[in-house]
Amino acid sequence: MMATGGKKTCGLTNDESSVSSNGGSNGAFASNSHSAAVNGAAPEASARSKLQNGGAGTAERFTFSSEPTMEDIRRLQAEFTDERDWNQFHQPRNLLLAMVGEVGEVSELFQWRGEVAEGLPDWTESEREQLAQELSDVLIYLVELAEKCRVDLPQAVLRKMALNRLKYPASKVHGSAKKYTEYKD
Repeated sequence: MMATGGKKTCGLTNDESSVSSNGGSNGAFASNSHSAAVNGAAPEASARSKLQNGGAGTAERFTFSSEPTMEDIRRLQAEFTDERDWNQFHQPRNLLLAMVGEVGEVSELFQWRGEVAEGLPDWTESEREQLAQELSDVLIYLVELAEKCRVDLPQAVLRKMALNRLKYPASKVHGSAKKYTEYKD
């Protein structure tokens, strides 16, 4: 469940999701493209997921679509919140707690299923759509929390990945799930 007022929403309505990467409203990634995609994935990603789950041939990696960007998502949610005068409720602590609640809702979808195969081959379209909505809620809250805390999330990710490369050099940790503190030099 996203954003206050007791109404379940992922923060964007169909008429609010048409924004170009420069902030204009020209339908560059309008929501009517949903029918051509599976839960936000490009149609070819759906075909690749079949390969990844037991199909023949070499599987390609899943990729996200190029739009909306992280900044587009931040801007859309900021507009959504401003239009409803919800900034008074969307302070860092509140956003963090709401995001944790959304992570709980994602967890519920996996609860009692045992191990789940990549690509979710045993899930129904309805279950996949529910997961897409809940993951979207988590991302929207994360982006808004980063905004309120003045964390440039894309740049923070780059810095963190550079640190992870130092902590987990591929030559040392390949094929192991140990924590970095467990490796001997």
